[in-house]
Amino acid sequence: MDVPELLEAASLLVPEEIATENDITVNDVWEYLTGDEWEVALGLLEELGDVRPLPLSFWENLATAAEQLRLEKSAAWCHWRCYETRYGIIRADLTLRPAGEARRRTPFSGAGVLRPMWTIGNRTPTGEPALDTARLWVEFTPFLAPGGQASVRLAPLDPSQWGHLRPGRVITMHEDRSVAGTAVVLEVHRPAATATT
Repeated sequence: MDVPELLEAASLLVPEEIATENDITVNDVWEYLTGDEWEVALGLLEELGDVRPLPLSFWENLATAAEQLRLEKSAAWCHWRCYETRYGIIRADLTLRPAGEARRRTPFSGAGVLRPMWTIGNRTPTGEPALDTARLWVEFTPFLAPGGQASVRLAPLDPSQWGHLRPGRVITMHEDRSVAGTAVVLEVHRPAATATT
């Protein structure tokens, strides 16, 4: 499918009654689609996808459209949402240690590139704290610097190891054996059965 077909297919999966905080609805998307303003339509569909869970095919269509439009960050975000649709959402408030207190000395991209390890309460067979890997998406900012604080989303390498997390739980981030940051879990949402079809 080409970009307009992908965006139209995604639009058909959005219920007419849902609206963003700015009262954007799928009807607004259709206006941009008929005007061949595909990038704007894509952005509005991404916003509508945040209102309530939508099917996996919605995010897959948006990811493919973003790739065809060469919108790398948008494509990465839509792929991220595909992952969350399949495995659930984990959000946390992360505070990184300052540059002088941890290994990291430079900012990192917030677009899901970093794959740190986390201490989340699991143990190795010998009783030592286990480190579990999860990719990290920083919300609302393109980079996070040492000493910085932001809301983040986590995409575990093995989601089954993270099922015990609950809001309020404190977890630690590691880029080596030392602590790189501390996070407080804000939200944990299991995948909705209806969102994966």
